[in-house]
Amino acid sequence: MFHWKKLGLAFSPARVGGRPWLQEFAQAPATLLLDDVVRVYFSCRPAADAQGRYVSHSAWVDLDRRDPFRIVRVAGQPILPLGDLGAFDEFGIYPVSVARDGDLVRAYYAGWTRCESVPFNVAIGAAVSRDGGETFAKLGTGPVLGYTPDEPFVLSGPKIRRFGGGWQLFYIAGRKWKMVDGRAEPVYKIRLATSDDGIHWTRHNRDLIPSRIEPDEAQASPDVFWHGGRYHMFFCYRYSAHYRGKAHGYRIGYASSTDLLHWERDDSKAGIDVSDEGWDAEMVSYPHVFALDGRILMAYLGNQVGRQGFGLAELQGDLA
Repeated sequence: MFHWKKLGLAFSPARVGGRPWLQEFAQAPATLLLDDVVRVYFSCRPAADAQGRYVSHSAWVDLDRRDPFRIVRVAGQPILPLGDLGAFDEFGIYPVSVARDGDLVRAYYAGWTRCESVPFNVAIGAAVSRDGGETFAKLGTGPVLGYTPDEPFVLSGPKIRRFGGGWQLFYIAGRKWKMVDGRAEPVYKIRLATSDDGIHWTRHNRDLIPSRIEPDEAQASPDVFWHGGRYHMFFCYRYSAHYRGKAHGYRIGYASSTDLLHWERDDSKAGIDVSDEGWDAEMVSYPHVFALDGRILMAYLGNQVGRQGFGLAELQGDLA
């Protein structure tokens, strides 16, 4: 069993000024280690428009490696522009995951567009950085992972990894939309695609994690690492209805595997839950586990899926 000691809220958009595109939220943290700092990519929003609608941008904050609660620098602009008229990422770039590829840094992101019968649809795009992960350029105007007959909508939550000689992209795929109190709510499950070049992907067309709390459980943020002869995945899950409060909101789960395709779920081993009070008392979600100079840390979101920012927790004891 893992045990995480919560360290507190590490970054909040309320601390940042002079960036009208960064007013609320710091969602889906993902890290890139640099010489003196931990660069944490996150997604944020400007104020809502006159109709109460948001767009999403992605940016980064540099945290001091010696003291990750000390902010060194915040991006002056989003790392990518929103897509052009009619593009899959016209209204949002959220979330982002990054990985080094020689001198390059590759980014995979979810691009959002608005719909009429349901609130949104999402596909997965790719970009590359040639300046160490500070700015990125899209590989093209379309997604690298789009809709198929088996995955017809809501392809999101990409997490890029490189185990062995190939690339692995963990992501979520929509299974259905449900009408709940007159509102369309998405149900999505965790899936895997693999690639030799990071551009052309083979989907394995299977849900990786069995549902536990209900058949329509929604799952997200599949964060995978290798240790002790096994793959370990921290992810988050929620009920399909009335999930914006504490009772049915996001929680963090855990699963392990020896082959990346067959996973044994045991949420009792996750070792982290909501607090009694404060910024993460209603929900915990979007975990990202990373090693930092002899420590194992988890970045994660709290109430309202990161509206106040992201926090950090530290693993107590050794990895399982």
